[in-house]
Amino acid sequence: MNIINAIILGIVQGLTEFLPVSSSGHLVLLQKIFKIEEPSLFFDTMLHVGTLIAVVTVLWKDIFEILKKPIQKLTGYLILATIPAVIAALLFKDAIEEIFTTGKLLGVCFLITAVLLVTAELLSRRKNANAAATEPDENGAKMTWLHALFIGVMQALAIPPGISRSGATISGSLFCKLDRNFAARFSFLMSIPAILGAVVMQTKDLVKHGSTEGAQFGTAAIITGTITAGIVGFFAVKFMLKIIREKSLFGFAIYTGVLGVVVLVLQMTMGF
Repeated sequence: MNIINAIILGIVQGLTEFLPVSSSGHLVLLQKIFKIEEPSLFFDTMLHVGTLIAVVTVLWKDIFEILKKPIQKLTGYLILATIPAVIAALLFKDAIEEIFTTGKLLGVCFLITAVLLVTAELLSRRKNANAAATEPDENGAKMTWLHALFIGVMQALAIPPGISRSGATISGSLFCKLDRNFAARFSFLMSIPAILGAVVMQTKDLVKHGSTEGAQFGTAAIITGTITAGIVGFFAVKFMLKIIREKSLFGFAIYTGVLGVVVLVLQMTMGF
């Protein structure tokens, strides 16, 4: 991989990690386009580290409040919501790596994202229409342990590339009739333990195959991609918070739906 490819993948990661369009799906798609063999989970993880820095920078006030008072409901909700994805990643690690490598479910997974976003937006609009006079719940006071667990299951289902993690968790929050602004913030806060967990899971492989990773992708390319993802991700987080609060998810649903159909056609006709 050269520096230009790393920058492109970093831009894509930074944009799509927080937009509900699946960052992993776009990375797998671009890796196929660029003919990069044996896509590296470590490289993918390092791009996520860049976006981790971005979300921490944007949500530092929320994070500071959690660190200042770690024993609180929000902390418990974040821990509970993280558990399903951890269990799924440990139980199905080999299958997940195969899906990332082959990308065989990519088209179907993009379509699943589209369906989730449309359903969530319709339910959210119905809720708003029925409760126009209700005070906003931007702090998630109406959230329960069952809500957190359900959102965590949605995140676990979004592990395959093509199913958006942020799209699934935001949709899960809207399915639970939670406030839109809180749904976005909670989803982005959930990304922190998810990314850290991915880094931990890759430590063993990094120690075992570190030299191979460096030779295949290059240290300069990995660093460049990570920095690019962080910078672009910073602006993507701010953009997505505004979109969730003021706009709709239908545009993202149309995009992932069309992309899913295109990928499926290419897979069936050209063995893409």
